[in-house]
Amino acid sequence: MSYKYKNLDEPYYPIAFRDVFKWAVSDKMWGRRRAAPNRVRVPVVEPDLALIRSDTQSITWVGHATFLVRMGGRSIVIDPNWSQSLSGIIHRNVAPGLSLEDAAPDAVLITHNHRDHLDAPTIDRIVKARPECEYFVPAGMGAWMKRRGCARVVEMEWWQEQTLHGADGVTIAFVPSQHWSRRGAFDTNDSLWGGFVIRSNGKQLYHSGDTAYFSGFVEIGKRYPGIDIAMLPIGAYDPEWFMRRQHMNPDDAVRAFVDLGARLLAAMHWGTFKLTDEPLDEPPMLLEDAREREKVDLARVWRPAIGETRAI
Repeated sequence: MSYKYKNLDEPYYPIAFRDVFKWAVSDKMWGRRRAAPNRVRVPVVEPDLALIRSDTQSITWVGHATFLVRMGGRSIVIDPNWSQSLSGIIHRNVAPGLSLEDAAPDAVLITHNHRDHLDAPTIDRIVKARPECEYFVPAGMGAWMKRRGCARVVEMEWWQEQTLHGADGVTIAFVPSQHWSRRGAFDTNDSLWGGFVIRSNGKQLYHSGDTAYFSGFVEIGKRYPGIDIAMLPIGAYDPEWFMRRQHMNPDDAVRAFVDLGARLLAAMHWGTFKLTDEPLDEPPMLLEDAREREKVDLARVWRPAIGETRAI
């Protein structure tokens, strides 16, 4: 079957029914780790609203892949998800670290259309509360966004750059990732997927979205040298035979960080939704092991608490 969009390193990761069946049913008979609890304690802090509302450029981890970025005097939310569950099936381990009202997005960046990254109820809330919000989405997603009532939608292809309306010199670039897209039963790879590089006032932030480890990290680092903070996923990797071509584990995240040449790694995509078999609190422990093996300085790896804000 031919798909509209393909990866750089591997054209498409075919998730066959037999693989889903093996993961969901067969593996369970052989002691898979999904029995790990869906609720664990993860670090949580009260949001620093004074810092968030100041003129200081900052980044706040809301949970999972959701970040609030303050740059150029604007509030930019990446992969917003403020719902208590994914389609009523997978429930949050911990509440969002910041209210949507306090985030007050002027712009929303969507990396791809999977439901943990593109949450329809959250989009509906933003449309109602922030009708002038601008949405930057992968190519092929514009029609879906407009059906939800999003009035200002910018579709982007890989390596395309756009300027954020009304901001002080904020540029948004859409860059490749190694993943796939599907929202329904018959739209596999009909829309693109990727990550974002956000630039303003001499600072650069990178959010990978969902991705496996791939050669594109080197190219992103070459095209955008001097990335200050790289938001990289460290969870949803077990079982490896099923996840390795679509998600990264902590070792992969450190390798990607080195490839990018970034100053700081911000760990994400763990502790919020139990999507795969590893214990919810395992990824940051393995990240520390990977950091030590790769001899990355401790000060260059940030494992934010839910709700934690850091000046850029």
